[in-house]
Amino acid sequence: MEVIVFIPILFFSIVLHEFAHGLAAYRLGDDTAYLSGRLTLNPLHHVDPIGTLAVPAFCWLMGLPLFGWAKPVPINPLRMPSPRKDMGKVAFAGPAANLILAVVCVLIMKIFLIAQASFAAHTLQQLFVFLQYAMFINIFLAVFNLIPIPPLDGGRIVTALLPVRAALKYEGFFGRYGMYVVLVLILTGGVKYILLPPTLLLVGLFSKFLM
Repeated sequence: MEVIVFIPILFFSIVLHEFAHGLAAYRLGDDTAYLSGRLTLNPLHHVDPIGTLAVPAFCWLMGLPLFGWAKPVPINPLRMPSPRKDMGKVAFAGPAANLILAVVCVLIMKIFLIAQASFAAHTLQQLFVFLQYAMFINIFLAVFNLIPIPPLDGGRIVTALLPVRAALKYEGFFGRYGMYVVLVLILTGGVKYILLPPTLLLVGLFSKFLM
């Protein structure tokens, strides 16, 4: 039952994540995603065989935290006014979209709590299960993507904030080894020790709001 709820939420959340990247780039002057038909919430345009299908399935089978990614939206930083800094903004847009969706879920739950007398107990329980999953998944995705290792968004944000020379060294190292580091963290389960503390902290803060 959990997988039936998890998969659609995860799928939509990673599609929203990539859409946010494309939208941020578009507003900063880069219409590459728009011209390639990727500035859309249509999930079929964002499916990545590895990140959208294989990785979530592997995580579920191995008992690892369930996450994944969609096909990266094409972005041309040279079409933005300040390519390096603007790429940092574009990178942040993805995790920000997930956090905003998590906040929306919490607000909807709060509204349901206030008006709970208007709903059947069983219906309210099902809605809360769905919204709680959505909140947790989106917080988890945001935190995961903010890990400061390229090619994750956190790495691109760090690159945008560092001085040029340090950024080049940073990208030079992680551009070669970053994906391997991320894969090792996923395959060994070490990623959960990095992600669960901040994820549970945010979930706790949101839960206090619902009390």
